[in-house]
Amino acid sequence: MIVFRGFGKDFGGHCAVASLSLEVGRGEAVALLGPNGSGKTTSLKAAAGLIRPTRGEVLLGDPPRAAVEPAARRVLSFLPQRVSFPDALTGRETLEFYRALHGSPRGRVDEVLRFAALNGSGGRPVATYSGGMVQRLGLAVAMLPDSPILLLDEPTASLDPDGLCAFYGLVSRHRDEGKTILFTSHQLGDVERLADRIAVLVEGRLVAALTAREMADRLADRGVLRVRVTGGGTSLLPGVQALAPRARCSGDELVVPCPAGARPAVLDRIRAGGGEIASLSIEEGRLDALYRDLVGRKA
Repeated sequence: MIVFRGFGKDFGGHCAVASLSLEVGRGEAVALLGPNGSGKTTSLKAAAGLIRPTRGEVLLGDPPRAAVEPAARRVLSFLPQRVSFPDALTGRETLEFYRALHGSPRGRVDEVLRFAALNGSGGRPVATYSGGMVQRLGLAVAMLPDSPILLLDEPTASLDPDGLCAFYGLVSRHRDEGKTILFTSHQLGDVERLADRIAVLVEGRLVAALTAREMADRLADRGVLRVRVTGGGTSLLPGVQALAPRARCSGDELVVPCPAGARPAVLDRIRAGGGEIASLSIEEGRLDALYRDLVGRKA
């Protein structure tokens, strides 16, 4: 449904995106990650047909059309990174304006107001809205056309817990309906919760593309096993280090960084050495650490 094929974009002498080749299928939610200035927003704007590629192409829909064609733009909704609306209009008036612009059914306004949890504030001027409420209104506008493709640039910025819950529910529902979502986020919790795949951009180039399963496996391999041993684990440490070289003692606890598949053998080694396990816990690898590793590999 979304195809970047050798996409590149220059602004004057600055290369915003060097080369991006990525496909997003029907019903997928894919997250674009990367440091500031890595080309995420530029890529989303190209998919929205707002900028023309310097190199390569961006295609949308089935059958595929160039993103800059009007027919391609009819199948998408785009939420930009920064949204603003006329202060004098109410939330409902803003939605009515965009509903008429899109030609959406009249009932859609009430539907998206419920989604955005703005029911009690739809009659208030936008000037009275907090930053989070304006972001919710922007999401509601993006939902009006009920498009098969959603392009969302930092969609959870400024959202409070109620807004986050509504947004997560929306993404799950749209994915279940077979719709396609491409989003950027600096909130790694969003990525872990929403993305089927992640694509990491650094300096305008794709440095990694992982499925949710691959990401989970990598995170599991970066996990830490913590085992509290009655009487302390100092005497057991050499045996454990034979299996997990980075193992260490911390008080009466053995701290063992190791892949998930090695954990049963570590526990067996502790028991074989006479250790009595009082408690154990597992800390799975963190996505932010994996992200820094991927970014650092390129940087």
